[in-house]
Amino acid sequence: MALALTLTSLFIGFVAVVFALPFYLLPYCNKRHKLIIGFPLLWVLSEWLRTWVFTGFPWLFIGYSHTDTPLIGWAPIGGVLLLSLLAIITSSVIALWAKSFSETRAKGSGKENIGNTRYRITASMIVVSLWLGGYGLKFISWTTPIDDNITVGVVQPNIPQNLRWAPDYQQTIRERLRELSEPLWGNDWIIWSEAAIPSSYAYATEFIAETQFIAEQSGSTVVSGVLSEKPFDDIKGQQYFNSVIGIGDSEGIYHKQRLVPFGEYVPLESWLRGLIEFFNLPFSVIVPGPPNQQPIKIGEYLLANAICYEIAYPALVAKQAANSHVLLTISNDAWFGDSIGPLQHFQMARMRAVEIGRYVIRGTNNGVSAIIGADGAVQQRSKQFVMTSLQGHVVPMTGKTPFMLWGNALILVLMLFMLAATINYRRCSRPVKENM
Repeated sequence: MALALTLTSLFIGFVAVVFALPFYLLPYCNKRHKLIIGFPLLWVLSEWLRTWVFTGFPWLFIGYSHTDTPLIGWAPIGGVLLLSLLAIITSSVIALWAKSFSETRAKGSGKENIGNTRYRITASMIVVSLWLGGYGLKFISWTTPIDDNITVGVVQPNIPQNLRWAPDYQQTIRERLRELSEPLWGNDWIIWSEAAIPSSYAYATEFIAETQFIAEQSGSTVVSGVLSEKPFDDIKGQQYFNSVIGIGDSEGIYHKQRLVPFGEYVPLESWLRGLIEFFNLPFSVIVPGPPNQQPIKIGEYLLANAICYEIAYPALVAKQAANSHVLLTISNDAWFGDSIGPLQHFQMARMRAVEIGRYVIRGTNNGVSAIIGADGAVQQRSKQFVMTSLQGHVVPMTGKTPFMLWGNALILVLMLFMLAATINYRRCSRPVKENM
């Protein structure tokens, strides 16, 4: 308990510092552009840093709050970070108007106030055009559907977190997977959640073989999460991948690349281990998969994968989906409990669908499981904390959105221009002050 509290507190403290950084640096921004340019620049810079510093913790981006507003039209162009930038600029303009009203009441009107009003009106017109532009962009299809529908069934077994790996509960889990899959046989794809198979791959070969026989008889392919040994299929393996496999007419395997801090690995573990006896914790057994993995091939189609936490990484998902037709994300959100965490996780999957112009299948242990359209609209959705299944269809898509082509490059260029604008304003303002 002491170790858990210490490490978690350090982690929370680090994330809090990153959130506080824009407010700390704000006084150093140019006075006139502090709200309109300075604060949005600093805030989005802090979000971008959270996508990669110490492997990243890309949670709670402001852009996700606009999954269902007109700004979502910008997502296929610049991703969630661009939405964050536009949202913060909008908020800053509103704050600027509120500030001006209070100052006008206090000081009255004057020449300086007239100039400031023009500045505020210009900024407001730019914001309105960005919102109207986002609305118009929603009607552009960046990717092209293939004239085919894939029928999909998703199994949500609702296994209690404390029993997932209990030896005497493994048979119950297998029976539950069979029971929930029974009415789904005949669908093209049947999805089981993250690590749904209750033992490592090497010890589950008999169960996998039984499932493959039924799948072939039914004309279905099961796609499931499983822990796989490193090296793969080595019964003596001491380290494991968090993997996705296809059972049936499929080729390939995917190993998770971005692991969950404290869930699958301990940040700075090599530094902490041996420092004092307090930190001599057991070694992490989950290891990250290699980069540049190929999608899983099922029949004629390619299925990109993002396991659990990986769906939070926009650039990673865009790279994974570049040569695929559909995106699959499987997860186990049971450890979030009855919190807002699973809903935030689900919202991220919707944003990824819009960014990459692909249908997204989300298979979870206890919800939210869903089938999401290429426009982010929810086609099918399960309730949380129930043992259930759902059925629907996905349309394979081809082509690439602008975000898939350049990733976060656009937002970084915009931030450079914003930085240059503040520097340029300072240089231009000095001669004016001297002449005065």
